[in-house]
Amino acid sequence: MLSIRARSVFSPYAAGVLFFAAAWLAGCAAPLRTVGGVSGDISPVHDPAMIKLHDEYVLFVTSHQNTPYAFLPVRTSRDLTHWTFRGPVIPRLPEWAEGEVPGVSGIWAPDVLQVGHQTRLYYSLSRFGENRSAIGLLTNDHFDPEKPSAGWVDRGLVFRSGPGDDFNAIDPNVLVDEAGRHWLSFGSFWSGIKLIELNPETGLPLADAPLHAIARRAEPGAIEAPFLYAHGGYYYLFASFDRCCMGVKSTYHVMVGRSRAVTGPYLDKEGRDMMDGGGSVVLRADLEADQRFKGPGHEAVLRDGERDLIIYHAYDAKREGTATLRIQQLDWSADGWPTAVPLTKRSD
Repeated sequence: MLSIRARSVFSPYAAGVLFFAAAWLAGCAAPLRTVGGVSGDISPVHDPAMIKLHDEYVLFVTSHQNTPYAFLPVRTSRDLTHWTFRGPVIPRLPEWAEGEVPGVSGIWAPDVLQVGHQTRLYYSLSRFGENRSAIGLLTNDHFDPEKPSAGWVDRGLVFRSGPGDDFNAIDPNVLVDEAGRHWLSFGSFWSGIKLIELNPETGLPLADAPLHAIARRAEPGAIEAPFLYAHGGYYYLFASFDRCCMGVKSTYHVMVGRSRAVTGPYLDKEGRDMMDGGGSVVLRADLEADQRFKGPGHEAVLRDGERDLIIYHAYDAKREGTATLRIQQLDWSADGWPTAVPLTKRSD
């Protein structure tokens, strides 16, 4: 989720912020539709995160106040094709939100995972152009996607950043490594992507856990939305480069590097370190045949049986740049690098 670095690049992209707000409200009034083989309530969808519960795919996305989707809207599908809006997780901002981020009006960039019987939903509180930000956590021991607002417990603040920090505490993603350790990655612009270890029992940072830097880019530092994924003995760091939230003018695209260790270093196909701006392309608008969907990004990856799915948003050039749900499959090369391909039907 874009949080442009205020001192260097905010003003030139203020128009993009206004576009994002207008496009969101326009999407809220849009009827059900079919786009690229996916149908139903598929826009506005920004910063998607997904789990699968009891043969049902459950989607969480960014939300803004004064819309039918506030806050943390839930959509479901049994086939990845038709999506139904079930309702928001919570009806209002957490009580502590305004104190941490004065003027906050939305909940951005959720991440969701199952830990035993418990559903953990991480989310971001921030404002465009600022790094006074916070990551929060909601938990639910009996989550029912058809009753999305029932059963949630506010666990409060997970991690924060402020004007004195060189990072931005938004866009959370949690990986459980092969040893069962939990790791929170996050970051947007500033000095890039960070990583901290969590207590598996609480979902909160371990006491005195060090903060690791795992990816960054040169000024203006346009890297965000990390997603860590284990595959074939490596940890893969997916991240979105350049800028979202500008409709068809968005330059978002998804890059990846990999490492044998969760803490890095993450190298791309050419051996370039993501701490030095490296990364290999996974999603980019010009890789699609018709180039209809611009600025693909804020990706999530989900293991679905024998296949891996990549879930993201992109801006539909045939619908005035509306932020729209997109789902593809990841194919893995013989040497272990992912390529996004059209989604195929399950054979099992």
